[in-house]
Amino acid sequence: MKTITLAFAAFAALALPGLALADFAEDLAAIQSDWAVANYQIEDKKEAVAAFEGLAERAHAFSEAYPDRAEPLVWEGIVLSSWAGKKGGLGALKLCKQARDRLETAETIDAAALQGSVYTSLGTLYYRVPGWPVGFGDDEKAETYLRKALELNPDGIDPNYFFGDFLAEQGKYAEARAYLEKAMAAPDRPGREAADAGRRNEIRALLDQVSRRS
Repeated sequence: MKTITLAFAAFAALALPGLALADFAEDLAAIQSDWAVANYQIEDKKEAVAAFEGLAERAHAFSEAYPDRAEPLVWEGIVLSSWAGKKGGLGALKLCKQARDRLETAETIDAAALQGSVYTSLGTLYYRVPGWPVGFGDDEKAETYLRKALELNPDGIDPNYFFGDFLAEQGKYAEARAYLEKAMAAPDRPGREAADAGRRNEIRALLDQVSRRS
């Protein structure tokens, strides 16, 4: 718990009214770091859900503090969708809709922010959320968004991983494997070591499944 407390403390000021915001880049880096902790380092489901709930509040404060910037909205969307993934159930769909709304707003401000992460995140939502009548999932929209993400960041770990995951869900295992291998070979992102390590573990696991089927 000490590690988690320290990781979240760097961004705690955003939850307290009246305190000045830290430098934008530092705030963004703190959100990214806290997300990696909640997503990859907290194994207990209840603790992870609680961590994401708190992080979502801070991410929302961050996006409200910078209403003309796309990056905070992108990360609020990422946090909300990750929280939904940990939470599950009907409550998760509400969070997914909120995440979609934040990401769509970010797209209107700067679609290319964070190397097109808005498209990676929207595409992921559209193929992972159930379709009508339960949810808003749509594989055609998912593919369109994911391909846009790859146009903006063709060598990135996230767009290649998620497009590979999407293709695997479509049963296109040989194609999926090519994108997953490219994701595994993606360059490290400065300051994102924990996130990259966690993502590569996901890539290895999916590559193992895909390799047995392709």
